[in-house]
Amino acid sequence: RPKGGQLEDLLREVKQRAERKERVLAVALTKRDAEDLASYFIDHGVRAGYIHSGLNTVERADALKSLQSGDIDCLVGVNLLREGLDL
Repeated sequence: RPKGGQLEDLLREVKQRAERKERVLAVALTKRDAEDLASYFIDHGVRAGYIHSGLNTVERADALKSLQSGDIDCLVGVNLLREGLDL
């Protein structure tokens, strides 16, 4: 897909998946990006949350449970490059 409009494209994809009762795991590069992307989704009508190492163990577990249970449609995690996803 073209580089331009990536954020809007991702928002559209997430909304389409949510309509089909599917869930999405989105990946950001930094903790701040994860928080900002989750806020962007929420501001645009998507039930979203974020997860990263700045959260305590209970908060991280709650975020994952929210995605699993369908309380949120999208969870934004942090890509730690060589180390994998921070979940």
